[in-house]
Amino acid sequence: MKHISLLNPIGETSLSSMEATYKMFSKINEALQSTGKEALFDIQIVGLSDEVVSSGRIFSIRSDTTIHQLKKTDLIVIPAIHGNMKDIVAVNREFVPWIQKQYQLGAEIASLCVGAFLLASTGLLNGRSCTTHWLSANEFSSMFPHVKLMPYKVITDERGIYTSGGAYSSLNLILYLVEKFAGREMAIRSSKMFEIDIERNNQSQFIIFQRQKDHEDLTVRRAQELIEENFRERITVEDLADKLATGRRNFERRFKKATGNTILEYIQRVRIEAAKLSFETSNENVNEVMYNVGYSDSKSFRTTFKRITGLSPTQYKSKYNRQIAV
Repeated sequence: MKHISLLNPIGETSLSSMEATYKMFSKINEALQSTGKEALFDIQIVGLSDEVVSSGRIFSIRSDTTIHQLKKTDLIVIPAIHGNMKDIVAVNREFVPWIQKQYQLGAEIASLCVGAFLLASTGLLNGRSCTTHWLSANEFSSMFPHVKLMPYKVITDERGIYTSGGAYSSLNLILYLVEKFAGREMAIRSSKMFEIDIERNNQSQFIIFQRQKDHEDLTVRRAQELIEENFRERITVEDLADKLATGRRNFERRFKKATGNTILEYIQRVRIEAAKLSFETSNENVNEVMYNVGYSDSKSFRTTFKRITGLSPTQYKSKYNRQIAV
């Protein structure tokens, strides 16, 4: 039997991720027992103490056991914890040596959504790939620069450490673990029972481009404004550098350092965000939207759109257009 430790951290824990995790593994046990087989998982809620931990304003969670009592586990699941991430990591630092020790003893670890912050604080993610909610990507990278963040991924799996993307995409990671530990048949059964898309593998279609202006480079910020005001027109790096009276090479270096994107990438992202909005709110066809956001080459537009969003323009419009949905 595989022992699963569902952490009960201090802070505003996502009850939905805790409940869903508990239920999905429990349902596997029920399905197995209904056919005369033994349960596969022993699931416990594990906290720092036996005291009830408050989660938000309404609910509280009592742990089944504590890290001081539990000597060995097979899988640690870290739920999402909301709030100031530096404070959350600080108040839950007592979990860190226990998580590190359990991993050394052979346990695997899975973080759900922003639970990746607590996992990263152990140092176990250093040099490894991980994902988290795309809204928290910049903060995560700032706090943990030695982790290879992949904010477009729904799931990462690297040497017994798993992470998931934002919000309800955590269910895809639990489903992934169900398939790994209980087999494909049980995973498909769970996907149908909980209505989860078993093949979903990226967050790109859900990402709202955050126009990176959290920096002090006023020249770069003005360049960003010029791009956002004129993205429908032909924009070149040379034109921007001339307007801002700066050398091209130095300008490109500063832009990349301040925003995390090259100038071309930034222009593409602004245009694709405008295209997404058009697909969501208008009846314009793909070619009309393409021209309206500054593209003249259909292949280039479609390729760039799919690379950034994970969907073709037609797929995106079909999925998110409000008028079609009505």
